Amino acid sequence: MIFTVRTTVGRESTVIETLSTRSTNMQAGIKAFVHPEELRGYIFIEGDVHSIETVIGGVPHVKGIIRKDVPILELKKFLETKKAEIKVDRGDVVEIVGGPFKNEKGKVVRVDEAKGEITLELMGSAIPIPISISIDSIRIVEKIGGGASG
Repeated sequence: MIFTVRTTVGRESTVIETLSTRSTNMQAGIKAFVHPEELRGYIFIEGDVHSIETVIGGVPHVKGIIRKDVPILELKKFLETKKAEIKVDRGDVVEIVGGPFKNEKGKVVRVDEAKGEITLELMGSAIPIPISISIDSIRIVEKIGGGASG
C-alpha cells in the first residue's frame, strides 16, 4: 500500500534520506519513497501503515501521515517521464531549473535538437562560459530567437 506523508515544504528530500536510513536500520520493510517535484510538502511511501508510522515517528520536518491508500494509477502521472516540447532558438534567454546551475540565466548560443541539448552562456559571469544542458532543464524567460520569419 502507498501512503502520503506531509512534510515541511522544501525538506522533502531531507526527510526521504532520514526515513530511508531509519527504515533500513529498523528493517521496517518499506519498499519505496517518492517525491514528485510538483507536489511540495508531500512524499509517498510504499509499505504497511504500521511500519511507516514507526519509521516517521519523531523525524524532523514530518507533519503526519494521511491514512488513505493512494492507488498507483494516481501516482503514474508523476512517475512517467515526459519529453517536453520546448522550442528554443539561438538568442533566447532561459533560466536553468535543475542541476548545479539552477536559477542561473543564460543566452542560448547553440541548439542541438537531436541530442535534446542547448549550449548557453551564463549571463551572471564576467567571462562568458558556455555550458551544455538538457532542454528539459530550462524554461524560456525571453523569446528572442528567430521563429518562422527567421
